[in-house]
Amino acid sequence: MLNLIWIFFFLAAFVTALFKFTFLNQTQVFAELMAAMFGASKSAFDIALGLTGILSLWLGIMRIGERSGFIQLLTKGLAPLFSRLMPDVPKNHPALGAITMNIAANVLGLDNAATPLGIKAMQELQALNPKPDTASNAQILFLVINTSSVTLFPVTIFTYRAQLGAANPTDVFIPILLATYVSTLAGLLAVAFVQKINLLDRVILAYLGGLTVLVGGLLAYFVRLPQPVMLEQSALISNVILYSLVVTFICGAVFKGVNAYEAFIDGAKEGFQTAVTIVPYLVAMLVAIGVFRASGALDLLADLVRYLARLLALDGRFIDALPTALIKPFSGSGARAMMIDTMETLGADSFAGRLACIIQGSTETTFYVLAIYFGAVGIQNSRHAITCGIIADFSGVVAGIVIAYWFFG
Repeated sequence: MLNLIWIFFFLAAFVTALFKFTFLNQTQVFAELMAAMFGASKSAFDIALGLTGILSLWLGIMRIGERSGFIQLLTKGLAPLFSRLMPDVPKNHPALGAITMNIAANVLGLDNAATPLGIKAMQELQALNPKPDTASNAQILFLVINTSSVTLFPVTIFTYRAQLGAANPTDVFIPILLATYVSTLAGLLAVAFVQKINLLDRVILAYLGGLTVLVGGLLAYFVRLPQPVMLEQSALISNVILYSLVVTFICGAVFKGVNAYEAFIDGAKEGFQTAVTIVPYLVAMLVAIGVFRASGALDLLADLVRYLARLLALDGRFIDALPTALIKPFSGSGARAMMIDTMETLGADSFAGRLACIIQGSTETTFYVLAIYFGAVGIQNSRHAITCGIIADFSGVVAGIVIAYWFFG
């Protein structure tokens, strides 16, 4: 599947560029494609280089947490759920601790911490994988959970809205939470259908019910706060929880007589090696995405959706936010730029401006995450991971559109 998508990006870019060159006399189009190829390859290396320090930092901290025993304690709390969702992963396996930490970092909106922890989890799951070049069921489920964008504190989106003059920058908070909840549930349902996971199990229902109560509680608390207070408290809670966790790991190491410094260095070395490993996978994916965008194929796709909406006599206000939705599976920075451009062009409080923010907060860079996580362990056959990830993204976009009309229509 990944191979076919990768080839499609290049062929679609070539056909689009050839049409522009032949019929529209755009003689620079192939030069733009080559510039996109070289630019994307450089960006891929820069990303990997930037990840080196982050990976080294957080994998070092993870190693302290493992040796101090706190990761195992965190894992026990979710063991009943994981044993049903990932039956192939043994109880108390190190992968479960890394998965727990990754999900926690995503929930808090801490991308810099979530990525290395996610890579660590994928590496631990790879140790259980009987076919190293093919994604296991557990790896696919974990990837789809990540691509469904489980984030409860979209502080950066609030900040952009405030900078661009939104009257109430946090008015998209509840819509984002609702949309990301739908995308996560859709991704889980898609994987459960393929892998025949029984989601009606009482334990799974209990955890899902608890998550629903947690989301509802957060909504009830934050929705009544003024915008500046909400921004301040959401950022404060995220940072306090994360740094407290780091200090707890270190204190646990001291209590158990573990050399925290040596443990950190051991984990940091692993982070450096991982960063080197993912470079080829990042180059392959980002170059393909780069030429697809540079050729104008992505714009044509958006125009096709616009035409179909008019043909079906639909309210077309959502179409102006679609560039964010179309780019998000491929590029987080590109989608962010599209979101900002939509707000600058049409207004932060316009329907399209709000919808672009909701989409940005409730979907994930599926292909980027896939390239990073699967590339870190050398997986080439992604099986149903891409399909289920796209289902989660598509569900998040559709939910975002419906919710935007509900709240702001």
